[in-house]
Amino acid sequence: MSKNLTQEALETALESLGIRLRQNGSGPFELVVCGGSALILTGAVPRTTKDVDVAALIRNGSLVSPDPLPEALLAACSEVARDLGLPEWWLNNGPRRGPGGLYQFGLPEGLPERLTSKTFGDRLTIHFISRYDQIHLKLYAAVDRGGYHVDDLRKLAPTTEELVAAAQWAKTHDPSEGFAMMLKSMLEQLEYHDAAERV
Repeated sequence: MSKNLTQEALETALESLGIRLRQNGSGPFELVVCGGSALILTGAVPRTTKDVDVAALIRNGSLVSPDPLPEALLAACSEVARDLGLPEWWLNNGPRRGPGGLYQFGLPEGLPERLTSKTFGDRLTIHFISRYDQIHLKLYAAVDRGGYHVDDLRKLAPTTEELVAAAQWAKTHDPSEGFAMMLKSMLEQLEYHDAAERV
């Protein structure tokens, strides 16, 4: 059964994952996390979430694809799910997997330099994407799926310049005329008329 995760529940889950990895002799792993869990754990937007979205892995100091996630990591995640009553997929690579994934198309330029990090024991490091990069991903998701992504974007209170940069990045993922029209419409809906004119 799915349940919403608070900041406290997220921290408990990640601490438990770090413990499990050590007990299993697995790792260390470094995960780049985006979405709701990153918004919550960095204090950018207070809310709950259903999962932890992994945007990329870091190996030897470089970003690598999160597809597939390492088997040892998934095994430890399953154990934590059983321990804490979480859904099996509480940590996943969601829309970042497969040939159409965000990582494969390209994350915002300079993202690695803007990461903030937190360790959970000696086997797990979580790197959270920045507010600036969240604006990029949330604008793309707001146009694509709407809903809570629009709410998150509003709460991030982007500047016009940040939205213009985010829109230019989003168009590299979908260069179609239809997407460009939806992008302009979303910026108008958000009342960023100047940004809409510039994209």
